[in-house]
Amino acid sequence: MDLMEAMKNRHSVRQYESFPIESNILSMLQDEIDSCNKESGLHIQLIVNEPKAFDGFMAHYGKFSGVSNYIALIGSKNEQLDELCGYYGEKLVLKAQQLGLNTCWVAMTYKKIPGTFEIKSNEKLMVVIALGYGKTNGVAHKSKEMNMVSNVCEDFPEWFKKGVEASLLAPTAMNQQKFYITYTDGFVSIKPGFGFYSKVDMGIVKYHFELGAKKENVKWK
Repeated sequence: MDLMEAMKNRHSVRQYESFPIESNILSMLQDEIDSCNKESGLHIQLIVNEPKAFDGFMAHYGKFSGVSNYIALIGSKNEQLDELCGYYGEKLVLKAQQLGLNTCWVAMTYKKIPGTFEIKSNEKLMVVIALGYGKTNGVAHKSKEMNMVSNVCEDFPEWFKKGVEASLLAPTAMNQQKFYITYTDGFVSIKPGFGFYSKVDMGIVKYHFELGAKKENVKWK
């Protein structure tokens, strides 16, 4: 499965089977995490066989069950942290999909369990990503039209249109797709919407856009 197929096939999953993830799959996922950390400067960590974070009221309220594996998106406190966590977190989400795993972005419906991951004094835990073998593969979310999230026009480059199409497959908070993509004189910009985790959403959308448009075509403004 290539990344475009992973993008199309990946849906949020909240209920997971109890059997563990195979060691070779965990190793490949950890390699990808190491690569993302080296490239981004983040401190992303993989937590396995730890069911307590998703065993509280909020997790049950959010309809999570069987979650014992997750990725903690952690990094230095700065203005870029939200977007970086979104961008590299989604890179890991699609890698997990390629490895046969299901995932779900999680903002608040989990507990921080002491000793499960390291947060340095200048760092912050942004969000986590639940992962494992889902009881289902999830379902596609309702999507907006391209002209509702971008200034797309008939005479715009084809790569821009493909980027917007890919962006509409990106997971966003409450599936609200509160972003707007603009093409101007060969440059692309994304404006985040208002609300919690909107800048995380922007990072996720940017990664999807680059996959759809091909990164070499994209000049960010």
